[in-house]
Amino acid sequence: MAAGSVSGAMRILVADDNQISRRLLEAALRKWDYEVVVATDGNEAWEILSKPNAPRLAILDWMMPGLSGPELCRRVRQSGAERYTYILLVTSRSEDEDVVEGLEAGADDYITKPFNQMELKARLASGRRIIELQDQLLRAQATLREQATRDALTRAWNRRSILEILDREVDRAQREHSPLSVAMCDLDHFKQVNDNYGHLAGDAVLVEAVQRMRASMRGYDSLGRYGGEEFLLLFPGCEAAAAVRLAERMRAEIESRPLEWQTGPIPFTISIGVTTLQAGQCLPSEALLRIADAALYQAKQQGRNRVVALPAE
Repeated sequence: MAAGSVSGAMRILVADDNQISRRLLEAALRKWDYEVVVATDGNEAWEILSKPNAPRLAILDWMMPGLSGPELCRRVRQSGAERYTYILLVTSRSEDEDVVEGLEAGADDYITKPFNQMELKARLASGRRIIELQDQLLRAQATLREQATRDALTRAWNRRSILEILDREVDRAQREHSPLSVAMCDLDHFKQVNDNYGHLAGDAVLVEAVQRMRASMRGYDSLGRYGGEEFLLLFPGCEAAAAVRLAERMRAEIESRPLEWQTGPIPFTISIGVTTLQAGQCLPSEALLRIADAALYQAKQQGRNRVVALPAE
């Protein structure tokens, strides 16, 4: 079923300046359970089709005030929208060169006036199948993209993705002369969780830790699973003092309550190492990772369940 329809009926645009022709189309389409959107000229039709929630099917009259049907087809195809719009041109022209012109402009099909209702219904059914197949393809692509970039357990960015994001954020920070804070986090004594409660419990702790960290993050921060129970966090535009406060808020949120597990509550804590690329400073991603990791090591050496910050130099 098409997105953007409350009832589940597929939305379809009818663009025709002839009132009688338009009403005949509307009546037939509503009888076939389409949700009809109407435009009385080509400019109005383009305004509708250029919106994010545009109908996925469109019946366009060839000759209209403003933009013609073929001109509309060209604009729709040139817009490069990810979601496909299936376009049916309605024309009184039946010469081969006219048909070719319409199809070359981007129309998927055409029907000549006066049209047969059953023929129109069948052509629209073909259009719906094409749209549904494209939707299935987009969903499959989204699933593959998710699998390629996200950690399967925690849904945080995977190691490759978070390192790519780090490279982009470093480039942007240096280009815009803005700060970037980097934090390396490690769940304390995580092996003991697995040993004492089992690996399923360990997985649940990892998932819960990510959820609690996300709750303390800003919308444009990034969180990735660096490896095992270690996570990398990126805070663009965040000065050193603010990054430490943010990391401390995460640490306190994780320590605040145990995970409720079937065999009993599981307390867990986290150690965090922070460093900050200052505005105007130039350091490679690898250097920031090394300093954040050194800060994390100090946090562990000082007793764990704490935040340690080191300057990026």
